[in-house]
Amino acid sequence: MYSILGIVLIAVLSCPPACLAQVAGASQPEAPSVVGTGQSARHFLTSLDWTVILLYAIGMLAIGLYYHLRMKDAEDYLLGGRNMPSRSVGLSLFATLFSTITYLALPGEIIDKGPVILWSMVSIPIAYVVVGYLLIPKFMQLRVTSAYEILESRLGLSVRLMGSTIFLVTRMLWMALIIEITAEKIIVAMLELDSSWTPWVAAGIGVITVIYTSMGGLRAVVLTDVIQTFILFAGALLAIILVTVHMGGVGEWWPRQWSPNWDSQPFFSLDPKQRVTVVGSIVYMTVWWIATAGSDQMAIQRYLATRDVKTARRVFLITGVSNICVTFLLAALGFALLGFFTRNPQYLAAGMDLNTQKTADIVFPYFIIRFIPPGITGLVLAGLLAAAMSSLSSGVNSSCSVIASDFVNRFRSQPPAPGSRQEMRETRLVSWITGGVAVLLSMLIGFITQGQNIMEQTVRTNHVFVGPLFCLFFMALFVRYATPIGTAVGAIAGCVVGALLAFSTAIFGTQAISFQWISVVTVVVNLAIAIPLSYVTYRGGRSNLADEQM
Repeated sequence: MYSILGIVLIAVLSCPPACLAQVAGASQPEAPSVVGTGQSARHFLTSLDWTVILLYAIGMLAIGLYYHLRMKDAEDYLLGGRNMPSRSVGLSLFATLFSTITYLALPGEIIDKGPVILWSMVSIPIAYVVVGYLLIPKFMQLRVTSAYEILESRLGLSVRLMGSTIFLVTRMLWMALIIEITAEKIIVAMLELDSSWTPWVAAGIGVITVIYTSMGGLRAVVLTDVIQTFILFAGALLAIILVTVHMGGVGEWWPRQWSPNWDSQPFFSLDPKQRVTVVGSIVYMTVWWIATAGSDQMAIQRYLATRDVKTARRVFLITGVSNICVTFLLAALGFALLGFFTRNPQYLAAGMDLNTQKTADIVFPYFIIRFIPPGITGLVLAGLLAAAMSSLSSGVNSSCSVIASDFVNRFRSQPPAPGSRQEMRETRLVSWITGGVAVLLSMLIGFITQGQNIMEQTVRTNHVFVGPLFCLFFMALFVRYATPIGTAVGAIAGCVVGALLAFSTAIFGTQAISFQWISVVTVVVNLAIAIPLSYVTYRGGRSNLADEQM
């Protein structure tokens, strides 16, 4: 896979001066029309770019077909035979969690708001200790397919179904958001299509991803995620190299002072209404990492796909290290693009302004389509699609395992025999339905997230239920006197409070707190209700498998 990165670097370094002249302004392209105004679109993708994109799509489908022909049973389909290597699974988990949303949101946040958000990386070492040494050993004790089977063994079927439902709602919203952002902010914007094309582009992305995911299962998902991770690295690095070559060195775009383009962000403020602070960045990402890695089927499914605790812990370590590397690479990309367009404002299209979040979020796609040499543009665009597809494929696969295990087979008197053709057919059918629902939701989600940049849009949509879902596992694994009623009421309260805070502007016309504190508040409210109520309703110990292993 390292050859992918090597090919990109060789192509850039060997590119003749004429290729870079466009970046230098020798052949400045005509300013494009404002996207969505209905003006005639002008495309800047060459036949070579389309060939690269087509080959990428064919390659993903070929991987799905390859594993489809070698599939043994449903366990192999959903968990890869429980013997997958930690490096591949770790990169897969990273690619899953590091979607197109982050790929665009982080450079956009750096350009429009500033670098304070980078303090969130402090959360990863903290989360590694908590997840690696407190949570993963408990997950690996039980050989389950759905993570939410753990909830049933401790707190009963109702809590299991609650956990499964919260997960599915969270993942469906997340997948819908990925599809919508990829279609609208990347494909439609880069090709200068009318906004009416967005649902059709979204459907195309969803169909291709669901096909190879439904065919090849987790093994196909993991391999395609690894490939997509290296493309993701290469695309960001390529853009930085081109800007650096044009401007004459890293020092020409690296910020030496606080840009007037950035928000005023007090570093250590505890004011919950302050949009981004150092404390808020560290706390909210620590909660997100621990909650996601400790309750999300996409993460737990990958631990269970490995052979032991040590390997599963290594998976999370690789995920965290990869996240840190790409985060700082994308931050550098944001600095580079800000420096490039600040020095050369004439290269911005009519209507684009770096001081607006709408422009900041699409600066990277705009740079790709206008200033990257032909042929390489297709590879970088494939990288953007890769980031979306890796997250969507993992979301479909993990949702499929939850639906099949927790709903379809759980309530059947005679579920299909393990390894039977009927089991495989039904599992793949669930994958198709899951992907279809995500695509349909993507056509609606834009109506409730307007007026926010991508990062805030993501948190206010996706982080509402992350804390309450984790609290179910916290109660089941660490609170010995936890009861179903106490746990369920606490989770409901956390979800309600989270939704009110996340959509306070739409509901009340005013913003209650920063997006960085939503998940924190949901966890506090959830546990503040669940723990005391469980204590009050507790009626003696439980002698079941989970209790004995705690």
